[in-house]
Amino acid sequence: MTVRLPNSTAPLKIGTRGSPLALAQAYETRARLGVAFNLPEDAFEIVIIKVTGDAIQDHPLKDIGGKGLFTREIEEDLLSGKIDIAVHSMKDMPTIQPEGLILDTYLPREDVRDAFISPTLTGITGLAQGAVVGTSSLRRRAQLLHKRPDLQVVEFRGNVQTRLKKLADGVAECTFLACAGLNRLAMDEVPATPVATDDMLPAVAQGAIGIERRLDDSNTAALLAAIHDTETGQRLAAERRFLLTLDGSCETPIAGLATLDGSVLHLAGEVLRPDGSDALSAKRTGPIEDGAEMGEDLAKELLKRAGPSFFDWH
Repeated sequence: MTVRLPNSTAPLKIGTRGSPLALAQAYETRARLGVAFNLPEDAFEIVIIKVTGDAIQDHPLKDIGGKGLFTREIEEDLLSGKIDIAVHSMKDMPTIQPEGLILDTYLPREDVRDAFISPTLTGITGLAQGAVVGTSSLRRRAQLLHKRPDLQVVEFRGNVQTRLKKLADGVAECTFLACAGLNRLAMDEVPATPVATDDMLPAVAQGAIGIERRLDDSNTAALLAAIHDTETGQRLAAERRFLLTLDGSCETPIAGLATLDGSVLHLAGEVLRPDGSDALSAKRTGPIEDGAEMGEDLAKELLKRAGPSFFDWH
């Protein structure tokens, strides 16, 4: 098919949240499309959409509706035609898209690791007994308390800049951010120490940018195909099937990471009680093309080992 290219009078409208990181991801998407088709910036329009998840900063996500709070308004505008594509942090994305939408384009994945943020320390081993740690992530909270049940973990929501200000104000002694976000914002000045994935398994799809479109928009599909990163898609197929099978939500601390070694995919998964009192983990290795099935199989193993009482907080 002949691809109809956007232009200054009929730009491709890119929907995004308004945080600095979300905008950086939208700008990266625009830049990659511009290079792929030799298009100027005015062939694209960045459309900032206010989402409920950004408006409510004083409650944990699990208490106010979960991951969908970062996507609902954007997806409504995508379905109505107000925007042509939506750019998302994949770790914020529910595993099932609304009818009429599809998420099948991924940009090259950034550093997947968590970063320990402290002006004086480089890891949790240096924290004093009973130290206060700030995080908005149920996964990080559970992982921290599993290793250090003496820690006090307080809610730390907001974008990168908001969390850093809370740290500077003394709300907590340290916090955690994704290395990917710090890298995309070029925030080299942040006192960050990357945490090995063996020590803190990251959130499913952490570090990946996904681009959502309307299912029936074949022209946009052709545009996006030019910037899709196959390896990221292969890794996320395994991780997101793992999450889907576990029925992952913001109420369940789940971690997962797929890595590639030639034609072989390695998948690690973990599920924890929210209070960190118990954690179960397992791994799978197999051909890349079996990644989704490996994710499902790994999740089923953990569900079987956990038993119904493991999830009794629901």
